[in-house]
Amino acid sequence: MKKHTIASHNIAILFWVEFFSTISFLQPVMTLFYMERGLSEANIFLVLMCWSGAVMLGEVPAGVFADRYGAKYSFLLGSFIKMSSYSLLFFAQEPWQFFLYSALNGFSVTFFSGADEALIYESLKESNEQDRMDEAMGKIQSAGFISMIVAVLFGAYFAQDLKESQFQLLIGLGLFFYVIEWILLLFVKNPANFTVSKENPFSQVAAGLKVIRKQPQLLLMFLNLTLVFIPAAAVYDYFNQPLFIHAGLPVMFIGILYAIAAIIGYFSSHSVGWMTKRFSRVLLMNMTGWLAVIGLLISAIFGEALWMIIGAFFVLRFVRAVRYPIYSQLSNDRIPSEVRATTISLLSILDSVFDLIVFGTLSIIASKGIIFIFIVCAIVATIGTLIPIKGKE
Repeated sequence: MKKHTIASHNIAILFWVEFFSTISFLQPVMTLFYMERGLSEANIFLVLMCWSGAVMLGEVPAGVFADRYGAKYSFLLGSFIKMSSYSLLFFAQEPWQFFLYSALNGFSVTFFSGADEALIYESLKESNEQDRMDEAMGKIQSAGFISMIVAVLFGAYFAQDLKESQFQLLIGLGLFFYVIEWILLLFVKNPANFTVSKENPFSQVAAGLKVIRKQPQLLLMFLNLTLVFIPAAAVYDYFNQPLFIHAGLPVMFIGILYAIAAIIGYFSSHSVGWMTKRFSRVLLMNMTGWLAVIGLLISAIFGEALWMIIGAFFVLRFVRAVRYPIYSQLSNDRIPSEVRATTISLLSILDSVFDLIVFGTLSIIASKGIIFIFIVCAIVATIGTLIPIKGKE
């Protein structure tokens, strides 16, 4: 990738933004934290549904905001809302307080969703490097795995007794790093071809819908991605912790597993460019989809076999690291510049709809146990993997 370009500058800034924004010391004990504060498995799914509902409602306004005012201001607003939501965890005890936290947190994500991809793709176009989008996204994503190594080891160790004072410490540290993220976002640069749009927002939405209608492969690609991501990442991340505990793993060792998975994710993300040079992107999407199905089935069938579920955990983290950068390249190659963020946001609404459907279904069967949760997840991931996709002709 060329040096001293706006692309190299923004990729470097977003690398460190990703590093600080993904530092979550609560992550290795998040589900245990919820349970200690009195939430049931069904409540946890309602928390997830609040997040998805807020994303669904916020995607289009946030995408239009990014297309009209640029990614930088979109990021700054989203980061501020995220800090506000995270502060609620200091005193949240009642379910409705966690629902509010989750809704605000989900809304904050919409100001990054689409805008980050649009910023990088348009930045790369200025130096004629847009064909390296997956490599750039993989590099940015890898920062999250580095921060995870530190955060999960520290978080799992200092919260091993699951005491309130330990949770308060981890929340405070996370909030401190989110402030650093906000400061870094001040250094993001909008590409030279960006101009403040005075077009009616509804016209932007209509243009984005037109792009999707003319490019049905965009919709199929997104369905393939999201129907694997929801069960293999969103749901699995919340229920692998009780799965490990049930299999006999001490809390502090969960952090070690997360750290090893982060190392795997880091090298996998950095290897995306290497993989796409040797294998087609469509083939890699299909292969990782089936790996996700296998990992979820192993988690369901061998729930008490610690080494089996650890292996499945690592496989699912590899899948998570590889699939999104590849999808980002495939999809952005088909989206025009002027409505890129809006179009991506429109697609993300569909993600939220499926989030609500899957989370709602799982909340009903949650009382039957984790095994049933993972079986349904495997079925959903299978449906997603079977959706046919193809690269740009």
